[in-house]
Amino acid sequence: MKTSIIITTIQYPTEAVKSFSKLVKDDCDLIVVGDLKTPGDWFFPQAKYFSFNRQDKLGFEITKYLPENHYSRKMIGYLLAISEGADVIIDTDDDNIPYPNWRFPSFSGQFPYLLDNHGFANVYSYYTQQKIWPRGFPLQKVNDRNSIINISDIQQNVVEIGIWQGLADEDPDVDAIYRLILNSPCYFAKKGELALGKNTVCPFNSQNTAFRRAVFPLLYLPTTVTFRFTDILRSIIAQPVLWHAGYRLGFTDPTVVQKRNEHDYLRDFESEIPCYLKVEEIFNLAKSVASGSNSISDNLFAIYLALQKEKFVGTKELDILECWLRDCQKYS
Repeated sequence: MKTSIIITTIQYPTEAVKSFSKLVKDDCDLIVVGDLKTPGDWFFPQAKYFSFNRQDKLGFEITKYLPENHYSRKMIGYLLAISEGADVIIDTDDDNIPYPNWRFPSFSGQFPYLLDNHGFANVYSYYTQQKIWPRGFPLQKVNDRNSIINISDIQQNVVEIGIWQGLADEDPDVDAIYRLILNSPCYFAKKGELALGKNTVCPFNSQNTAFRRAVFPLLYLPTTVTFRFTDILRSIIAQPVLWHAGYRLGFTDPTVVQKRNEHDYLRDFESEIPCYLKVEEIFNLAKSVASGSNSISDNLFAIYLALQKEKFVGTKELDILECWLRDCQKYS
C-alpha cells in the first residue's frame, strides 16, 4: 500500500519533515508544499519539495485558480500523491511533530462505535475530562450535555472507515475563543479508536488526518472561505457524503504533538467567525442534499452548488471545484 504524507509549510518545515522522515518506509512519500514565504531553495533529502514557483509547472488544471498564500494550495500536494498512485493520503502541517509510535489504524475492522443519530458529538470529551472542544464545534453546543460522549453510547461494530482523524497533544486543534479564554494545554488519554455512527458528527481538521483512496475527492479545500474555515467546512461536508458511500469517520489516539506556530488569536477569531455562526446550518444543508444514489464526487458537487446558492461560498467556488474533480479523475 502506497502512502503519501502531505505537509504544508509557512517558512521552515525542517523539524516536522525530519521527524516524519524517520518514521516513513520505502512505500511512503513525504511531499512538502511551499508558499510565497517558504525559501525557494529549501531542501531536505527525504522530501519532495514543491516551491510556489515550481507548482505552476506541474500541469494540474486547478493550480492557476488557487489563491496565493491560501491553505487551499495544499491540494497541489494531494494531486501529486494521487498522480503517483497513493492509496492513502495523510494530511499534516509543519508544526506537528509525530510521536515514535505514530501510525493510523486499518481502514477496515471492528472498532468502538458511537451510535447513530447522536447529532453533534464532542469527541474530545471521550479522550479527556478537560473542558475543551474541537475547532468548528458549534459554540451553542459546547455546554450541551447531549454533546458529551458516554460509554453507554458506544458499542463494538464492524466498520469501513473513510477518514481517520488522529488527535494532537499539547496544543490540539481548538478555536480562538478557547485560546483567548482558557488556553490550557491538553494531553489526551490513550483510549484507542472511536468510529462515529451515521448522523453523528464532529468537525475534523487537516493536521493529522488520513484519507483512503475511495474518498480522495473529499480532500477538496474550499478556496473562497477564510483560512481558519476551509478545512472545517471540508469536514462538515464530508461526513454526510461518507455515510451515503458506506464509510464512517474515525478518531484515534494522539500520535503527534503540536508545537504551534505563532498566531494572532484575534485574527484567528475573525477568520473563524463562520465556524461559530454557520457550521450547524451548513451541516443540515449538506445532509439534506447528499443522496445515496450519487457518487462521492456528484454529492460533493451538489452540496457546493447548494452552498453557493445560499452564499456560504463565493461565486468562483464551483468553477474551482470542477477543476479539482477533473484533475482527480485524470490523475487517479
